[in-house]
Amino acid sequence: MSTEPDPTEATEDTGPGTPDDTGAAESADTGAAEGDGSGEAAAEASADLSEAQAELAAQKLERERIERRRAEKAAPIDSGTKLSGKAADLLAAVRAVEGGAKPPATVFGAPEPAPRRPAPEPVRHPQPVPAETAAAPAPAPDTVDAVRRVLTDGGAPETLAPQVAGALGEGAGDLLREDPWQLLRVTGVRPEQADGFARALLGADCAPDDERRGRAVTVWLLEQAAVAGHTALELPTLTAALAQRGVPDADEAVQSTLAEGEALVFQDAVEEPGAAPARAGAEGEEGEESEEEARPVRVLVGLERYALAEESLADGLARIVNSLAKEASAEPAWESAAASASRGAAELIRAVAGHGLVLHTGGEAARAEPAALLTAARAMGLRAVAACHTPDSRRRFAALPGCEGDDAVVTVPGLLAGAEGPGREADGTLALDLLIVLDAPQLDVESAAMVVESLPDGARLVLGGDPAQLWSAGPGRVFADLLAARVCPHIVSRTPDPGPLGELVSGIAVGELNQVEAPGKELVIVPVRDAAEAVHRTLQLVLDSVPRAFGVEPGQTAVITPGHGGPVGTRALNAALKERLNPGPGRFGGFDPGDLVAHSPAPGRMEPGRVEKADADGLHLSCSGTPVVVPREQVERSVRHGWALTAHQAVGCRWPAAVVVLPGDAAQVVSRPWVYTAFGLAERHLSVVHGIDQALPRAVAEVPAKPRTTRLPVLLRTQVPAAG
Repeated sequence: MSTEPDPTEATEDTGPGTPDDTGAAESADTGAAEGDGSGEAAAEASADLSEAQAELAAQKLERERIERRRAEKAAPIDSGTKLSGKAADLLAAVRAVEGGAKPPATVFGAPEPAPRRPAPEPVRHPQPVPAETAAAPAPAPDTVDAVRRVLTDGGAPETLAPQVAGALGEGAGDLLREDPWQLLRVTGVRPEQADGFARALLGADCAPDDERRGRAVTVWLLEQAAVAGHTALELPTLTAALAQRGVPDADEAVQSTLAEGEALVFQDAVEEPGAAPARAGAEGEEGEESEEEARPVRVLVGLERYALAEESLADGLARIVNSLAKEASAEPAWESAAASASRGAAELIRAVAGHGLVLHTGGEAARAEPAALLTAARAMGLRAVAACHTPDSRRRFAALPGCEGDDAVVTVPGLLAGAEGPGREADGTLALDLLIVLDAPQLDVESAAMVVESLPDGARLVLGGDPAQLWSAGPGRVFADLLAARVCPHIVSRTPDPGPLGELVSGIAVGELNQVEAPGKELVIVPVRDAAEAVHRTLQLVLDSVPRAFGVEPGQTAVITPGHGGPVGTRALNAALKERLNPGPGRFGGFDPGDLVAHSPAPGRMEPGRVEKADADGLHLSCSGTPVVVPREQVERSVRHGWALTAHQAVGCRWPAAVVVLPGDAAQVVSRPWVYTAFGLAERHLSVVHGIDQALPRAVAEVPAKPRTTRLPVLLRTQVPAAG
């Protein structure tokens, strides 16, 4: 839970040699969490909602529901007013902590543990109720025109007008003229660019110590931290970053941002090594209160949307843990199902029988255990569904024995949008008794909060996945935090992935890059000396060697590289592969029929597809057999060529063969989770174009996932009793 030194540091997938490659298109591809996507939904004016629009609209409705739930607990701080109550206590505590003094005791007022609720009477197999969704309205033309005039006066590109209008809303033109640094609300704009825009508009009135600039840069840094995976930043890290960005009084900038309600401040107790953690349900004694007050703390600052999601997630998890009826595990059907299952599946079934929340970890082969749980639950008459991160993950899980069914296996986005699964009850909760979420490491804090808040009282939740994979593209590390908090049963699968490739990735998971026997040439290492040779060998493998040896067509081989830029990034490799596999003029935004593409319908999601055609409606794709039409104005930011991908794009998918390209400049960006994820994408054959020498085993042994600052473990420990 420690912070990175620089919250604006690029993630692994920005790519070697491209430190400034942080535009909107990059964010979409690598899953950077930039807003809720309402601007993209607004661009589509058709009455027929696309899947992405339905998902975004459903997310908006769910966020509103979460906000109403949180509003019942604490009144919001009105923008522009002085802080009071707990917020004022926290601000005062900032100075106390910095000066080494003991902070006020009111800061540590822990919330009451969620009460145990009786399980509702089960209702069997209701008809799916479609979620009510509506497309977000596009910015009014006069608003866009007003913004365009301001942008022109400030020397900024007019093409930003729709994005600015969407970000700032009604009256955007006046707001932007009064506060030019609001331009930083637009994805891809950097402080130095906003400074130039402000100088052009304000002239001599523009100064580095302008309060508006300090607030805007503070919010921008918190947004960049979210892109890097943090839900909040420690105060010293934030003030240091503000100083690096030329803010003269960083403390004043933070306080101004807090007073305007643009960010929130928190103070969490820090557990010392060997100290017993504070848990929900502990009896209060005067001595314990004194010890609690003396406990060291850290001061965090975060954006409201992520703070709201993280607290709602903790509340929802506490509700799930406490709302399961105690007698539920005594039902004989559970023990009967466990008795007829394999050892790993039986352990999982028994854990789910007696607990509302269960974690399950394992690789690809271990998915047979939650599949057995799904089969057993449905046989018992329970409304049970398994939700996966991607359509490809859904396809693989649905192919397991017992998982066949129209609504038994869905995707998480489809479930939340109401496009898949059983639909919702009249109160807005999902009509489910058991939800099994596969690929749980890919849940960011907002998605996880929406999933948990959507479950009714008495429902069971199983979160399963491979903890060695790359974490979510969006902020948070929900699955890792839950594993660390130990607030519920954790079932570790003993089912290893088979064959030489399974042996290889199993070693990587524990930090060992072992030599494995591959009699069927399941694994091939191809050493290269420079970028040109890396591209040449990659083409040779995809076009000739792999098809000839394994019968895998070029379109069924994934090419994985660390970043988009550079001589061996996805752009260069995709250009070379297109020239050989599907040459054409690229008449529609650089694409031709037959091109393989990576479609990002929303931040953090990627769907492999193929271009079918292009017309006035947009670019027509086929993604996992589903027709998708991408409007013309969205093509540039949501569609890329897809023969070559980054590991973050590819997570959640698998291919018959994979070629992982590691050029010399990749040595600085690869990590153990990156290597584990990339090498685990291949089902039958893996080729490694290897140009980083000893940096590869060093990365596997010594470079873990970059730490993320989150509050979820602290929130869980104060609300959920420790697992027995």
